[in-house]
Amino acid sequence: MLFLRLMRYRIDLAYNGAEFCGWQVQPSGPSVQESLEKALCTLLRTRVQVTGAGRTDTGVSASFYVAHFDFNSPVPTHLASASDFLDCKQLQFKLNAILPKSVSIISITPAEAEFHARFDAKKRQYTYFLHRTKDPFCERYSFYYAYPEVDFAAMNLAAQTLLGTHDFSCFEKSGGDNKTSVCTIFKAHWEPYTPTIFSGNPACRGRNSVVIGAEQEPLYWRFTIEADRFLRNMVRAIVGTLLEVGRGRRTIHDFQALILPVQERPANQIVDSKGPSRRSEAGESVPGHALFLSNIQY
Repeated sequence: MLFLRLMRYRIDLAYNGAEFCGWQVQPSGPSVQESLEKALCTLLRTRVQVTGAGRTDTGVSASFYVAHFDFNSPVPTHLASASDFLDCKQLQFKLNAILPKSVSIISITPAEAEFHARFDAKKRQYTYFLHRTKDPFCERYSFYYAYPEVDFAAMNLAAQTLLGTHDFSCFEKSGGDNKTSVCTIFKAHWEPYTPTIFSGNPACRGRNSVVIGAEQEPLYWRFTIEADRFLRNMVRAIVGTLLEVGRGRRTIHDFQALILPVQERPANQIVDSKGPSRRSEAGESVPGHALFLSNIQY
């Protein structure tokens, strides 16, 4: 005897955003969501709607992303668990076989009926990669910033002023559908790193730093920022403005002045942030190809 049973499944995945117009389905270009929904429809032979943890901009990648979908299918009455209902390992294998090479399914697992990939997320983390030397192996996934002197210590001091709950409308690109520009940032810092391709390779020793004056300055940097939510284009605008601090074009005090404490927001922004745009007060956005959604916590 068969009965219909609706089950929810969580998908953990990663994708290279270079060939996509972001996560969300777009009328004018390919998206990760569209590719995943088409693949699921092909394999499950029914229309499947996938809900993601949030939008990512055009060209932005995700080394870790979470989505969910519901699947309603005839099931024998003796099958009680979701793992009996759908072979997740087999579905993962088949999805990876037919999805574009730029999308990888990490895992598929049964989820609670109330689980929501977007609204249940407590923290999201982005990482932005930057290199200070011409490097053919980093061009696709890192921003080449060739200015001779950049003060990363000053940028880290400025980044600390981001922590806490504030109005970040100065870093928000117009056209978003959010009702408020208030976010809580838990972490924001720059740190040097060694690209994986150089790690442990004796021939590449010394490639991760250069002597400037009397100092040994790292050539490869990454900016990590973690918050409860992010506005459209927010991380790229923050990085671009921090780089102005690093070049001495903006002081730490000037940077801090961009961030409005919640109690100081204009009255017309208390409920709805769609007041006069403040985006022009901050610096230019950096390119999206070096930005990765790197973690989501539930």
